[in-house]
Amino acid sequence: MIVGLGTLLNIVTIVVGAAIGVLIGNRLPERTNRVVTDALGLITIVLGGLNLISLTDSEFVGAVGAGGTFLVVIGALLIGSIIGSLAGIERRLEGFGGWLQDRLMRRGRRAASVTDAPLADSLVDAPLTLTAREKFINGFVDASLVFAIGPLAILGAFQDGTGQGIDQLTLKSTLDGFASIAFAASLGWGVAFSAIPVGIWQGLLTVLAFALGSVMSGAAIAALTATGGVLLLGVGLRLLNLRAVAVADMLPALIVAPLLTVGVAALLGN
Repeated sequence: MIVGLGTLLNIVTIVVGAAIGVLIGNRLPERTNRVVTDALGLITIVLGGLNLISLTDSEFVGAVGAGGTFLVVIGALLIGSIIGSLAGIERRLEGFGGWLQDRLMRRGRRAASVTDAPLADSLVDAPLTLTAREKFINGFVDASLVFAIGPLAILGAFQDGTGQGIDQLTLKSTLDGFASIAFAASLGWGVAFSAIPVGIWQGLLTVLAFALGSVMSGAAIAALTATGGVLLLGVGLRLLNLRAVAVADMLPALIVAPLLTVGVAALLGN
């Protein structure tokens, strides 16, 4: 089995699913697209809630104590949010999404200039509407967060990197493919480009697992999963347009949570 095959499969399913979603979305009324996005927001919140069950994981509780699991997640979120906010992760991710869209628009204008000069002039003179730009960026950022934060992204990449197969990433690829159809139907082509950060993130995890082997304890994985659940709740709030939670700025919490778990367990002698 080729190491990294699971991530490559995931990238393909996201792009193909997004292409199908765009084709479908162009034929659906705006109200229907909004309902689809609301449904995805609710599903994301449910997934986040299910991940929070890891707070009661036996290994996690055994390592940091019954009350310590919640404190570890809180500590990870606070520390991770400070780090991410100072690093400007959310701003950089949105900036990258905007840069991608600008590049695509310029390329489209150049292509149009070759086939239809008057059309090209009208494209240059007509500025890109803010709503279209926001739609692309929102699709890119929200899909990137949903596809990268879930526990299957981490656990699947570790399974792939340690040579245990790609079963989990195959499941994730299937889920992401269908989700990208729904996302792209309402949010457009930005969803397809979420495959870039997903590929980078899972690829790095796969390489790390390949180099270091299976080093994360069950308690550390449970801490990471529970923290990811909270982040998914934030993504759900974004999709429902209830609050633009800066979830990307909280991403360092996914690294802090396992480290805190190991540190607390060592202090308690567990």
